[in-house]
Amino acid sequence: MERRTKRTLPRNPKPKEWTAAEYSKQYVASYKPFNFVDGEGVRCSLYVSGCNFACPGCYNLAAQNFRYGKPYTQELEDQIIADLSQSYVQGLTLLGGEPFLNTQVCLQLCHRIRAEFGHTKDIWSWTGYKWDELMQETDDKLELLGLLDILVDGRFLEAEKDLTLQFRGSGNQRIIDVPESLRTGEVVIWKNLVK
Repeated sequence: MERRTKRTLPRNPKPKEWTAAEYSKQYVASYKPFNFVDGEGVRCSLYVSGCNFACPGCYNLAAQNFRYGKPYTQELEDQIIADLSQSYVQGLTLLGGEPFLNTQVCLQLCHRIRAEFGHTKDIWSWTGYKWDELMQETDDKLELLGLLDILVDGRFLEAEKDLTLQFRGSGNQRIIDVPESLRTGEVVIWKNLVK
C-alpha cells in the first residue's frame, strides 16, 4: 500500500505553465475597505479567488478555490473606486488567492485606478511568484506588474514563518519597489522596510 506523505513545500510552476485565461473564473473572495494591515497607510483590499501554489500553512486556504466567493462585478468596481476617492485612503491592495492568476479582474481595476487617480493612489500586490519568475511570465502578468507600485513576492514557506516581519509571513518574501526595479533591471527593496 502506497503511503501518502504530507506536502511541505508549495508548488513550483514552469514559466507560463499557469495562465489566468485557463484558471481564473473572475471571482472575488472578499473586499475589505479602509484597513491598515495590507500595506502602508489606509487601504482598500481586494482578495481575488484562486491560487495554484497551495502553500502549506496558507492563511487564506478558502481563497485557493477559483470559484470561492462571488463573481467580480461592475458594482463592486464602482464601490472600490468610490472608497479609494476618500482623501485618507492611500491605495489599493491586491491579494488572494493569486492576483497574477486573476489578471482579467486585476488589470481592469488597476487601469481604471490609473485613469481616475493617476499615481496619487498606490497599488500593492502580493504574489506567490518570485520576481525572476514573473520576468519570464505571460504578457498579462507583466502588464499587471507594470501597473503596481509595490510587490510582495514569493511563496509562503512554513519553515521561514516569522510573524514579526513587516507585511509578510515568511522570511523569503520581499517587499519590492516595482517602478525602480523595472527601471534598473534589478530588484529594489521598498525604502520603508523596517524588518
